[in-house]
Amino acid sequence: QVHLVESGGGLVQAGASLRLSCAASGGTFNANVMGWGWFRQTPGKEREFVAAISWRGDSTNYADSVKGRFTISRDNAEKMVYLQMNSLKPEDTAVYYCAAKPFASSRPSDQYNYWGQGTQVTVSS
Repeated sequence: QVHLVESGGGLVQAGASLRLSCAASGGTFNANVMGWGWFRQTPGKEREFVAAISWRGDSTNYADSVKGRFTISRDNAEKMVYLQMNSLKPEDTAVYYCAAKPFASSRPSDQYNYWGQGTQVTVSS
């Protein structure tokens, strides 16, 4: 069975940076064919798309609210995906989830097969 585990969340002040990591393990997870996504959710709101990288790694996509501040990257050998978050704002406060899907593009509408449990990011003003 495939497991995704996020790490790197925490409490920071506005303007700071964090790097989230997501590690895959178990099952027959082939990172070479996986597209990855990052999503976030706050209480009472639906989960929203943040960023994605295609399975070939040749395409990325970002929510308008994070463009220019967040960067998604991947390491197939380590079966990991990262989200570098710079210039954090209080409105970035949320639980962040990573997700993976074989042969996924970087479209926000991709339906991901695997999900992590989430990591909390809190940005104070």
